[in-house]
Amino acid sequence: MGHPAAVWDCKAAIEFTKDWNGIDQVILRNPQGASVRVSLHGGQVTSWRNDQGEELLFTSSKAIFKPPKAIRGGIPICFPQFGNCGSLEQHGFARNKIWQIDEDPPPLPPNDSHGKSFIDFILKPSEEDLKCWPHSFELHLRVSLSTDGDLILISRVRNINGKPFSFSFAYHTYFAVSDISEVRIEGLETLDYLDNLSQRERCTEQGDALTFESEVDRVYLSSPKAIAVLDHEKKRTYVIRKEGLPDVGKITLIHLRLITYLTQYFV
Repeated sequence: MGHPAAVWDCKAAIEFTKDWNGIDQVILRNPQGASVRVSLHGGQVTSWRNDQGEELLFTSSKAIFKPPKAIRGGIPICFPQFGNCGSLEQHGFARNKIWQIDEDPPPLPPNDSHGKSFIDFILKPSEEDLKCWPHSFELHLRVSLSTDGDLILISRVRNINGKPFSFSFAYHTYFAVSDISEVRIEGLETLDYLDNLSQRERCTEQGDALTFESEVDRVYLSSPKAIAVLDHEKKRTYVIRKEGLPDVGKITLIHLRLITYLTQYFV
């Protein structure tokens, strides 16, 4: 007779805890030892570690983990405004708010959760939010960690009262890399971009890959579904896959339905 196979319990791979300010956070783990930490402060991923325990996201040593200050590092969520392109505060208010665990999230296709540990979050506007941005919405976020260690973020915006409104959105991702001179980004060649250091002048990428010799702040237009961030010193590559809105920034991905797959592997 055969022996029963061990079954990985996705729910048992989720831990609820608090940070040093008493703010709730959730830790996801996979069977190989990779982990993701998400704070309800901003619905923000603050840590992503591979199965060797190496941290893959950068968080500033000066980061303040207490509202109303945004956490500088990890993956801040910019909503309903990205940057200063509007009347709201820089990058909107979602990253400064306390989110809630979403106990009854809208359904997603089964493959969006199969074989993954995941947690759902929701943000609803407060009366204060509605005074500065008078639109009723629900912002849903699912954070998943696959058995391969991939980090997947899915965001959905629900219009509550049916009155149309416009918004912008970004995952403002901080990757942990070595010396910036050892980093290159592939997949942006020949694309047009807006240069924020030159008053959003529209330019065209000329190089085979994007490298860094000085400050860079750009939004690339109509980017492909996958780009790669290569860190030669660490011999590590991040592959960023997305579905949704077409543009990509140097640090920021902008999507709607907002599925972002962050994969790390060694070369």
